Amino acid sequence: MKELTKAEERIMQILWGLKKGFTRDILDQFKTDKPSYTTVATVLSVLEQKGFVNSEMLGNSKRYEPLISKEKYSDFAMSNVMGKYFEGSLSRVVSFFADREKLDINELDEIIKILEDKKEED
Repeated sequence: MKELTKAEERIMQILWGLKKGFTRDILDQFKTDKPSYTTVATVLSVLEQKGFVNSEMLGNSKRYEPLISKEKYSDFAMSNVMGKYFEGSLSRVVSFFADREKLDINELDEIIKILEDKKEED
């Protein structure tokens, strides 16, 4: 799987929410910094070439749907970030955020509970 550009990821986020949609449907979801119709169409074409979306002709328009789930791409993206910046270590990720005081005590307690639950499952 390839990494998405920011523009591709934004359009995929919209398409994951819509499940299926035409270029105009996707364009209508932009609240600010609305790109042009041709820009969205071009990005959708690239996403189709990369294997992230599929299209179906309905009349004169293409309707797009994601081929890659948000969860599958999230797994890929997080693994990529962990590998690039944290040597594949989840504990280094948690430490990174804890050291920068971006985690409050409630979030740390929640992480501990998740890990304890996971440990009990295994």
